[in-house]
Formats: sequence, C-alpha cells, structure tokens
Amino acid sequence: MAVRVWLRVAALSFGGPTGQIAVMHRILVEEKQWISDHRFLHALNYCMLLPGPEAQQLATYIGWLLHRTLGGLIAGTLFVLPGFIAILVLSILYAGYHYLTAVQALFFGLKPAVLAVVLEASLRICKRALKNNLMIALAYESFIGIYFLTLPFPMIILCAGVLGFLGVNYWQGKFLVNKNAANQDTAPEKSDALIDNLPLTHTNPSLARAIRILAICLALWFTPPLLLSSYFGKDSMFVQQGLCFRKVAVVTFGGAYSVLAYVAQQAGGKFPVACSRRDAGRAGHG
Repeated sequence: MAVRVWLRVAALSFGGPTGQIAVMHRILVEEKQWISDHRFLHALNYCMLLPGPEAQQLATYIGWLLHRTLGGLIAGTLFVLPGFIAILVLSILYAGYHYLTAVQALFFGLKPAVLAVVLEASLRICKRALKNNLMIALAYESFIGIYFLTLPFPMIILCAGVLGFLGVNYWQGKFLVNKNAANQDTAPEKSDALIDNLPLTHTNPSLARAIRILAICLALWFTPPLLLSSYFGKDSMFVQQGLCFRKVAVVTFGGAYSVLAYVAQQAGGKFPVACSRRDAGRAGHG
C-alpha cells in the first residue's frame, strides 16, 4: 500500500517543489492521515534548512518515520523515479529536436500550466504556514530582501531564525500558533495521525548509527567523481559537470527555486562548449 501511495505522490507532483509539497500534504495529511499537519510543517521547515531538494528530503523523512530505513529508501526513490524518467525523455527531446516548431510549441504551452500549478500550490502552503499578520509581514520582508535588495539567501534564513528564536521567548502568541492549536479541543490531529500513535523508537539518537550512516553517505558522495575521473580524466566534461552539480547540491538552501539562477549561470557560462559544438554539427549536416 505504501508503495502505491508514494508512486501516486510522485506521479501527481507537477510544478516543482512547491507543487510536490502541496501534493504530499493533501495525500499524506488530509487523505491518509499518516502525519499531522503540525508535524508535517515542522518537518518541512527542517528540510528547508538542509542542502538539497527539500521535497525529496521530506518524503524520505516521512517514509523513514513510518517504516524505518527501508521506508525512507522506498519513499525517496519512488518519489523521484517518475520525474527522473519524464525529465530524461523531455531532455532528449529538447536537446535533439528543440529547433522543431512542434517541440517549441509543446514547451511553450507547458509554461502557463506549470505556473498555474506552482501558484495554486504556493497559496495552499501559505494558508497553512502563515497563521497571523506577523508571519505574513515576515514573508513580505523576505521577498523584498531576496528579490529587490538581492540579499544573500543564507542571510535571510539566518535573520528569520533569529527572529523566530526571539519570538518564541518574547512573543509566544505569534510564533507558537501550531503548538497552541495542538492544545485546543478543536485540533484532534495529534490523535488522528498514524505517525503520532507509533512508538518511533528508531528515532532515538544513536552515535554509532550516526557515524555508520555518515561513513556510508561520504562513500556514496565521493566514489562517483573518483570513478569518472579515473576513467575519463579529471578534465572531462562529465567530471566537471559532476563537480558542478555537487556544488549546487551543497548550496541549495531553502529549496530548488533559490538555486535556479546559479544553475543557469553555470550552465550558460561553464559548459557552453558542448552546446556550441552540438549546434555547429547540426548546422554542418543541414
């Protein structure tokens, strides 16, 4: 059953991380009641602070909470599998046939549809996360800081964290809305959610397990570029691409949208040779 649910989440997750998170909330919180609304938003805030794709991290985390390591692996893998296949097909289609009118029309038609999905998902998340005027004001200020003032994203996150820390201690009525709501008789989500009724003994901290997982993850992180470098050479485009996107993964704080500009800059400035050669070869054959 869990496999079908995660495949359904992945198949319906259009519009980037915002759409993916909205779909997960609708299916896992509202329909299946596997996790409470408060715990879902708490996990989302935590994943937003981690480097990497927060939607997949959220899926992996919830899967791990429910079914331990195997559940986390299944949830994380199935969550990206349909999207991986779809983007691979679209990438081949665009890279090989983007000059065709039909292909250009296809991608042009997708733009407004994806924008509508992202907008609807953003409104859904905002309604649940922004509980009062103070939080709405902080959201506006963050938008002004990152869009108009071009402030560094880590600075905005740091300022928001400091304000949250001060608010919890000096203005609890505004910053602990979820905790207060959980104590009301009108919020039975804690008792209804499956995850809140499980023992969850595997979530207890363990130094030995942390060291073991860190060693495995470091091996998985460093092995691919070393193998590629030994086979193709360190100056290979594949090695350089791998190093570039490893860097992207590390600096992707706050979601994928925050790093799109960096990816566009790197793709257009660091790897233009392959694109120019491909276009030149097509022109020669034409």
